[in-house]
This record gives sequence, structure tokens and C-alpha cells, in this order.
Amino acid sequence: MEQLRIKIQPNIQITSCAFTGHRELPQDFPIQKLKSTIEETILKGADTFYNGMAVGFDLLAAEILLSLKDKYPYVKLVACIPCYHQEKNFSDADKKRYANILRQADEQILLSEKYYRGCMQVRDQYMSDNAEALIAYCKKDTGGAAYTVKYFQKKYPEKPTFFI
Repeated sequence: MEQLRIKIQPNIQITSCAFTGHRELPQDFPIQKLKSTIEETILKGADTFYNGMAVGFDLLAAEILLSLKDKYPYVKLVACIPCYHQEKNFSDADKKRYANILRQADEQILLSEKYYRGCMQVRDQYMSDNAEALIAYCKKDTGGAAYTVKYFQKKYPEKPTFFI
């Protein structure tokens, strides 16, 4: 995927950030890079993080953010849930992770009572429209992560995207 890379100028303030990424992560996924990128956005002023709560990148990003709350207790995790029972097809282990993250989330936003075709994109648009930056793990030109990156960068070209 062709990626627009933006350097943040020191005077740019970020107060909110969204996550997007693939559901399947490679064995060599750079967890430390994700953690340092999240921490860098916190140090730039981000205190609110929007997370779509999907398997893979989203759950991992949420867990890392929650682990950083000891060091940065003011950061807030907003779980953006596209529909009730989003997790119904998750593995048992991921259902437990999902439930644990929801218990610790500072806010839960349910975007639809029921699943419908397109509800995931509505969730992605909601997060993009409310965030001042995007942290993305996107290695394909298609799928939800690619959709979110394209939407965010087209609608908000002045806002930074950090690629993992």
C-alpha cells in the first residue's frame, strides 16, 4: 500500500488518536515499535485513544495502552464497538481479552444495536472523525485497515498518520 508519511512538527499538539490495523499479525510484529509510537503520541499530548476492538492489532494496541496507564494514568481508552456481540466469532482467548479490555476501558461507545453490512466502516469513520492522529498497521491495499487509512488521509490530510 502506498503510504503517506507525515512528520509531526514539534509545535503540533495531538490530544486524541485512533488505531487501525489488520486482524492477523505476523509472528515478527514489532510490538515495541507500537508501544513506543503510542508513548510518543502521549508525550505529544494525546490523552484519548479510540480503539475499534477488533481481533489482532486493535486488541493488542488496547492492551499496550492499558499497560501504559501506570506511567500515564490520565490516558483514556475509548472502546468503539460497531455493534452488539462484535466478539461472537472471536476465539475463546480473544473473547477473554475483549471482555478484559472492555472492563478497563474508560468509555464504551456502541455505534449500532445490530450488525449490518457497513457497520464496521461506520465505526472506522467515527474514530477517524474524532481523532487528531492515526496509528496504523496497514500492509494491504484492501480491507478495513486500508479503508480507514484512506478515509482518514483523504478527509484529514493535515492530520498525522503513524505507520507501524
